[in-house]
Amino acid sequence: MNKILLGIFMLSSVLSVAQDTAFEFQEYKNKGKFFAYWGWNRVEYSKSDISFKGDNYNFTLKDVAAKDKVKAFALDPYFHPLKITIPQTNMRIGYFFTENYSVSIGVDHMKYVMYNNRMGTITGAINTGGAFDGIYENDQLLVSEDFLTFEHTDGLNYVNVEIDRFDSIDEFLNFRVRGIDLAITEGIGLGLMYPKTNTKLLGKERHDDFNVAGWGASAHLGINITIFTHFFIQSNIKVGYINMNNIRTTNDRRDSASQHVTFVERTILFGGRFCLF
Repeated sequence: MNKILLGIFMLSSVLSVAQDTAFEFQEYKNKGKFFAYWGWNRVEYSKSDISFKGDNYNFTLKDVAAKDKVKAFALDPYFHPLKITIPQTNMRIGYFFTENYSVSIGVDHMKYVMYNNRMGTITGAINTGGAFDGIYENDQLLVSEDFLTFEHTDGLNYVNVEIDRFDSIDEFLNFRVRGIDLAITEGIGLGLMYPKTNTKLLGKERHDDFNVAGWGASAHLGINITIFTHFFIQSNIKVGYINMNNIRTTNDRRDSASQHVTFVERTILFGGRFCLF
């Protein structure tokens, strides 16, 4: 009987240790791994002053409001191989140079559409021989489509480099699900603005082309859910500042626009983390 009791005690001890081991927090390794992701975004923009200049005109529209341009979610175009860049998208590749820090390069493909047919405040001068000629000093003007259409819809492309930090929060949250790891991530970015600006100004021929228009900076905070070490879902909130002083507005290079605007971007991202060597 003593041997049986001893055997039961030893077996229960082994099972107890095994159970505790099974629920230990497993630390997966990041250093030396590459990652890539693809996802989608929604963006809100601050009001901004937009200045336009060229032969016979130089004026500023104040407190211009704009919105993003979102396609309804569907297999086409979100998963259509020839149309996946039509929605507002995010793509990035990066490398963990330490356990917690990564460097990456990517594109935030946002869209920006100025509201038309609203009253706006204009200051400056127009002398093109058209209906909008005049000297303006904080005057009110209906910003109709005949006067101006202005959008970055293919898109407001923020090509940037980011430095990010990742920190596991499994232990902090006492999160014990095998194969799923939670982390918070924060980072900063800096890059160039490469919009394709679609505009029609003062009756001139519509212009729609890519151009290096300025620069941007950003910071983000997000949560990362890694599944079986290699696959992850991530959601970020990013705030940024855009300064574009060389926006193309017509086919004449003497015509240009400038604006600076802040934005808040929300993303949902799907990606993988892997070793190449």
